[in-house]
Amino acid sequence: MKSAVILLSGGLDSSTLLHYVKSKFAFQPLHALTIRYGQKHARETTCAAAQARAAGVEAHQQIDLAFFGKMMAAASTLTDPDRPVPALAELPPGQLDQPPTYVPNRNMLFLALAAAYAEARGIADVFYGAQLQDRYGYWDCTVEFLDRMNAVLGLNRRQPIVLHAPFMTMHKSEILKIGMDLGVDYAATWSCYRGQDKPCGVCPSCVERRTAFEALQVADPLTGGISR
Repeated sequence: MKSAVILLSGGLDSSTLLHYVKSKFAFQPLHALTIRYGQKHARETTCAAAQARAAGVEAHQQIDLAFFGKMMAAASTLTDPDRPVPALAELPPGQLDQPPTYVPNRNMLFLALAAAYAEARGIADVFYGAQLQDRYGYWDCTVEFLDRMNAVLGLNRRQPIVLHAPFMTMHKSEILKIGMDLGVDYAATWSCYRGQDKPCGVCPSCVERRTAFEALQVADPLTGGISR
C-alpha cells in the first residue's frame, strides 16, 4: 500500500481532498498536516482535526508557525491584526489577480514542509487542495507553480517527492459535488477568512463557498440555507 501526505486546513477544499484521496486513490495510511501560520483565527484547525478523525488518518500533525505570521503580518490581511479582511465586492479589478488576502510564499513553505515530512517517512506523494478561483487568484495555486515545484523536488537524488493538486482546474462547485458524493460532513469545515461565530458571507472565501452551494442547489450547513 502506498502512503500519502495531505495538507489539511479544515476548509472545504482540503477536507474534500482528504476523503477523495482515501476513496479514489486508496492511499493507506494517510498523514495529514495542519499548519497554523499566525492567521487571525483557529476555526479551521478544529475542523481539520474532525476531518482527520473521520477519514481515519494514521497521523495528524498540527504545526505551529506563528513566527511566520509575525514576519508576514503587514503583508496580508489574514495575518495583519490591524487590517480587516476585505469583502470581495470591495476589491478593485486590479487586485483580483493577487488580493490582499494573499500571504507571501505560504504555499511554497507549506509544500516544502510537507515534502520534508514525506521524505523523512519514505512517502513519495503529497497532496494539496489548490482549486480554480473564479473571481480572484493566487499564483501559488496554478498549474505553472505546481509544475515548477515538482521540477525542483525531482532533483532529489534519493527520494523524489511528487506534489499533486487534483482539484487545481476544478471550480468549487465541482469539488463540492465530489465531496457530497463521498459523504463529507461540511458542517465540520470552515471557509470564512474572518473567523467569527458565523461565516461573514462577503469575504472572498465565503463568496466562493456560497456560490458553490448555490450552483448545486444545496443548503450550506453552516448558514442553514441557500442564499439568494
